[in-house]
Amino acid sequence: MVKVRNDKNNTYTKLLKDKKGISPVITTVILVAVGIALAVAIGLWMSGLVATFTRFEKLEVTSAYAITTTDGWNAYITVNNTGSADATISTIMVNGIPVKATTTLENITFATGTLPASLPVGAGKTLMLSIKKGASWGSGTLNPGITINVVLHTAAGKDYPASVTLP
Repeated sequence: MVKVRNDKNNTYTKLLKDKKGISPVITTVILVAVGIALAVAIGLWMSGLVATFTRFEKLEVTSAYAITTTDGWNAYITVNNTGSADATISTIMVNGIPVKATTTLENITFATGTLPASLPVGAGKTLMLSIKKGASWGSGTLNPGITINVVLHTAAGKDYPASVTLP
């Protein structure tokens, strides 16, 4: 507030007479609204920033089945990458034992390519295991009606299991 001397009656007059500021309630409401708007904007920005740095792989086994062949079975495992990063299947294990890729000396062979197998974001792949009938694998013999546990192990260290019953 500024006072100016009035020469007529030698008193001070207020220049800003009857002028008031914003009430404390309105000031508080405005500050809270601005604070909330800033918090929302920073939160949205950080969630976008965090998403770019926290990419992850997530494989989903959509189907796992086996069909009978002349000398055994072919087990098919269909897997989709639903994560936000590319995945690489580094090892396939059947009942806890790693399967060798495209060899004829083993009882179970990975017959749909080589390992490691890359799986881009949003892509799917069907893996085929060729299984010899009556062969021993681990602690048991592979016969009709046996359920085998197939685990897809990725380069990131995650395991994705599937169970397949031999018909």
